[in-house]
Amino acid sequence: MDDNVQSKDSMRTNHGMPLMRILVFTLIISVMNGTMFNVVLPVISRQFQLSPSQVSWIVTGYLIVYAIGTVTFGKLTDKYSLKNLLTFGLLFLSAGSIVGLLATEYWMMIAARILQAVGASVIPALAMIIPIRYFAPEKRGRMLGTNVIGTSLGAALGPIIAGFVSTAWNWQVLFVIPLLSLFTLPLYRKYLDDEKGKDSTIDFIGGVLLAGTIAALLLALTNGGKGYAVTGVVMLILFMVRIRYAADPFVKPAVFRNRPFTFGLAIYFVMAAIGFGTPFTTPQLLSQVNQLSPAVTGIIMLPSALVTAFMGRKGGKLADEKGNPFLLYTAASILIFGFLCLSSVVGMSPVFISVFLIFSVLGQSLMQIALTNTVSRTLPKEQIGIGMGLLSMFNFIAGAVSAAVFGKILDMGTTAIHLNPFPHNSTAFVYSNIFLALALLVAVMVLLFFLQFGRSAKIQSGGGLSERRQQYKQQ
Repeated sequence: MDDNVQSKDSMRTNHGMPLMRILVFTLIISVMNGTMFNVVLPVISRQFQLSPSQVSWIVTGYLIVYAIGTVTFGKLTDKYSLKNLLTFGLLFLSAGSIVGLLATEYWMMIAARILQAVGASVIPALAMIIPIRYFAPEKRGRMLGTNVIGTSLGAALGPIIAGFVSTAWNWQVLFVIPLLSLFTLPLYRKYLDDEKGKDSTIDFIGGVLLAGTIAALLLALTNGGKGYAVTGVVMLILFMVRIRYAADPFVKPAVFRNRPFTFGLAIYFVMAAIGFGTPFTTPQLLSQVNQLSPAVTGIIMLPSALVTAFMGRKGGKLADEKGNPFLLYTAASILIFGFLCLSSVVGMSPVFISVFLIFSVLGQSLMQIALTNTVSRTLPKEQIGIGMGLLSMFNFIAGAVSAAVFGKILDMGTTAIHLNPFPHNSTAFVYSNIFLALALLVAVMVLLFFLQFGRSAKIQSGGGLSERRQQYKQQ
């Protein structure tokens, strides 16, 4: 028996590093697939004669399904092997890509993105489980940090590759890129084992009700009509009844009785929506106001992604040394400065947009680290898995809501309201007002954070590094 356990552990050790290399490549493809369509939304809008709120469903539909799928695949790992789940996911991702390549109508594009989201949502579960299952505890942190390389590179490469591909060929060629993930499938099947977790039931009905609620309410926002709104409210009521009485609900309501967690989750949701709004709004700004092609738009957005990829990993170290509140207030200052500057330079040279976009994107990355750390520390040990799963799901739901809301605002086209006097034309004022409103919204969220966590957050986050060293000496 001991020999079998040792043999199994040895095999996992040997397979761990090859799996991490494959995983980094898969994460790059996955993140690119989620972000690169933002750059070509103006092109899609013109081709299909869509308003910004209508074309936003390329992003919104993907993120709704991705959010629900991430939680669902996380639970399915208790019932099925990673090898089989990944095979299912990558095949669905590829099927969606093929549908997108062949699509001739806008509804077919939405169907393709939904199919892609169903498959791609297996990857976050994979990224969390492989480091835990295939590496010793003392190496897991480093391996989880390795995942950042994949997500950062994907975020950096997505806009520029999307720009050049759509300019050199056609934006639909972007659907080819996720097909590259199929080359990893034989390697995953070689190195992944067949282990399953402890079998558990999965509340598919609750998941469908939640996805339906979000979709219906967002359709009511973007398309109008009482029917969507009524449908959304009815589905929300059914979802709340379902999670209250189901034996193993899709979302466990007990975690919401933790007031600091619920409050932190609400702040995180708003800040995540702001974070998703910037890459959605910026390509539209550069296309409508500066008349830039997708290729040039990708170049303008690239520096912010590269700087964030380089500096983002230092954010975790700063939180360890100075505490989460210090990182959060620093991030908020950078973020507000970036939004105020973007509001002022809209309509000017896109070089200014590129420079000040660095501050807003970096600030959002640091803010996410600080909020994630703070919210995680409001959870007792037995609720960490549930709470962090909710946090991940709410992150992507916030992205879906953000795309729908910003799309509806951009439908205005022009405005007579000039909150910031610097821009020079009526179209630019719409974007200027958006960035100024975001700066104010960040300030409000930081104030709410201070009122809830200001005095205790340092303790919850473990304080600074010197404080913790002193605590260890006293122990």
